[in-house]
Amino acid sequence: MIVCSCNVLSDHDVRNAVNGGGSVTRNAKQVYGCLGCSAECGRCARTIKAIIDEALGPCAKACGSGCPHSGHPHAANEDAEPAEFALAAC
Repeated sequence: MIVCSCNVLSDHDVRNAVNGGGSVTRNAKQVYGCLGCSAECGRCARTIKAIIDEALGPCAKACGSGCPHSGHPHAANEDAEPAEFALAAC
């Protein structure tokens, strides 16, 4: 299914970007970066986020900037921002 009409990205493209790299892709901007494009109208961002959450499973809800999977420099740091702020900052 086409998720982004502007860049002609499918749900498979998004899943491959999430599951294919060394670092965990957590937001639409990172997905676009992995796929070599950028957001145009932004209507697909919620759908891309839903696909990311589905692809990451339980890790998507539990992990944030303190996640050892994220590759974030503050990973496992107790003073790190809460996950909801870390996702919005990118």
